[in-house]
Amino acid sequence: MLVALGVTGGIGAYKAVEVARGLQKRGHEVVAVMTHAATKFVGAVTFEAITRRPVITDQWDPGANADIEHISLASSIDLLLIAPATANVIGKLANGIADDFLTTLYTATRAPVLVAPAMNSQMFSHEAVRRNLDRLAADGVRFVEPGEGYLACGWVGKGRLAEPDEICAAAEALLRPGTTLAGIRVLVTAGPTLEDLDPVRFIGNRSSGRMGFAVADEATRRGALVTLVAGPTSAPAPAVHELVRVRGAEAMHAAVMQHAATADIVVMAAAVADYTPTVVAGQKVAKADGDLTLVLKRTPDILKALGQRRAASGGPAVLVGFAAETEDVVASARRKLERKQVDLIVANDVSRADAGFDVDTNAVTLVSQGGAEDVPLQSKARIAAVILDRAEQLLLVRRAAPPTPDPLKV
Repeated sequence: MLVALGVTGGIGAYKAVEVARGLQKRGHEVVAVMTHAATKFVGAVTFEAITRRPVITDQWDPGANADIEHISLASSIDLLLIAPATANVIGKLANGIADDFLTTLYTATRAPVLVAPAMNSQMFSHEAVRRNLDRLAADGVRFVEPGEGYLACGWVGKGRLAEPDEICAAAEALLRPGTTLAGIRVLVTAGPTLEDLDPVRFIGNRSSGRMGFAVADEATRRGALVTLVAGPTSAPAPAVHELVRVRGAEAMHAAVMQHAATADIVVMAAAVADYTPTVVAGQKVAKADGDLTLVLKRTPDILKALGQRRAASGGPAVLVGFAAETEDVVASARRKLERKQVDLIVANDVSRADAGFDVDTNAVTLVSQGGAEDVPLQSKARIAAVILDRAEQLLLVRRAAPPTPDPLKV
């Protein structure tokens, strides 16, 4: 996972080097963002050598605006960690001041934010600083409390930056949510289906499988037993309990209907073909003069079949579908929600260059009976976390609901 490590201008900046190392040892990638004052304590080249990434020190660097870099980074990181965080930067964050790259990144990202304050003990206890910390906490920011001891200024008290291992452990707890789905069986579909015309050609779509893979990875991280049914993709599949590879819509239908029988949550993120050729040629169709006419037939509607089976005889407690649209996105999702008898539709506009197929970011709208919730552009890993948060809530509601009485026994 990708962590943006914000380093601000305090003597504790030297510890941030070990924080970067600790995060890497835990398997995360790190990009360092340094304030101008931070470079007075530690050189940017140090972080560049450790992270093997360019260090961001100035939002006005030549070329930095070519991709609006703070927005690009904001949508791709999984965590913003600021260590050390000075009283000055804490005050800026709390009051929405965005006058450098780091503070602008904070206002732009929707990733979790973890702050490790470090300052003189008198500063840390000042009413203004406490007020700013309380405001950040109310906004959802998490903290790693500073330690007590000898400070660089010669004072003894609370204010020294927490130890790197403690900071890394707190970051890990946010990056890997734990076991909220322990023992829960989750079925996820991902990628495209390819409908063969002959041994050489097929009808397909541009789905890379990344969104479904992100959902499967996040569910696994939460302790779920994940079965992943994946169409042909070049993206590497995550490590899951069971991986089932399929090619066409018919094969995906068979695999899903089999595994859904024992699933608690089903997330249908695959881009399943709606039509397939009525006849598949045994040999390559030779080129000839004139046009070629293909006759296509409808493929099984897997999501609709799941909804119908659940309504008739029971099935997954939570059923989540996707709606990849190019116009009337939310309206189409609402119709799909009703028609296919599902709990949640994840709708997205795949005509956007920065969302949908074959990119690492996405922006979606979650449509349910309760309404529509927009989820702004961010990494697909973060989108997956939001989807599973909603699925967990729905699962709790389903399990808390009283059973439907059997009319034959009333």
